[in-house]
Amino acid sequence: MKRIVVGIILFMSSVIYSQNKDKNLFNGTESFTGKKYISAETDFRISQSNNEEKKAVANYNLGNSIYRQNQPGEAKYKFLNAVEVAKTKEEKHKAFHNLGNTLMLEENYSGAVEAYKNALRNNPSDDETRYNYALAKQKLKENPPKDDKEKKKDKDKEKQDKDKKDQDKKEKEDKGKEKDKKDSDKGKEDDKKKEGDDKKGKQDGDKKEDENGNPKPSGANKQQIENLLNAVNNAEKKIQDKVNAKKVKVAPSTNEKDW
Repeated sequence: MKRIVVGIILFMSSVIYSQNKDKNLFNGTESFTGKKYISAETDFRISQSNNEEKKAVANYNLGNSIYRQNQPGEAKYKFLNAVEVAKTKEEKHKAFHNLGNTLMLEENYSGAVEAYKNALRNNPSDDETRYNYALAKQKLKENPPKDDKEKKKDKDKEKQDKDKKDQDKKEKEDKGKEKDKKDSDKGKEDDKKKEGDDKKGKQDGDKKEDENGNPKPSGANKQQIENLLNAVNNAEKKIQDKVNAKKVKVAPSTNEKDW
């Protein structure tokens, strides 16, 4: 496949003009010729800002400098600016031609076709523009632009893919949160169960033994035990009193007569 005929050519008239009035335009042209494209860009930007009379020349040359730095996307806007302020057919032809080149690199073949067509309207005899125009039409035929339905279909598919990705991410996050909650609830249940077992063990120990280590009757509280012990003690005291009373009655008399 034949390559695009780039056809980037500086305005030769600008060199003569710049020698008299625009030092930056002249210096930029010299730097561009010496392939110092960054320096050329700087001078052309200054010239673009200061020289209204030759603004089309400065924009065109600025676009060329940026293009040579492999930045066709930015250069495109400078060529568009050159087209807007161009005053002669020659200026318009060259600006449209290089605008077409940048659009070809972006694979915007329909835009490139229109740019080359406009370049030919201003200079029908330029063979490079004519060749690029034919090449752009061939590329456009091989790569027809998508209609609105196809564009909408692509956008819908992109949206569906994004929605599915977001949904999968949300489900994954929800599962993680649910697992964390289950683990937390299980931990709380285990703690409660352990606490209940400890409390039950303590209660069982309290039921089985009193403070002196004596077994406690099942279900008896402290007050009941004290009442029971008091009753037993009272009963024993009554029995002891009765025994003592009998001993007094049966004791022999120890009284003796005085002789």
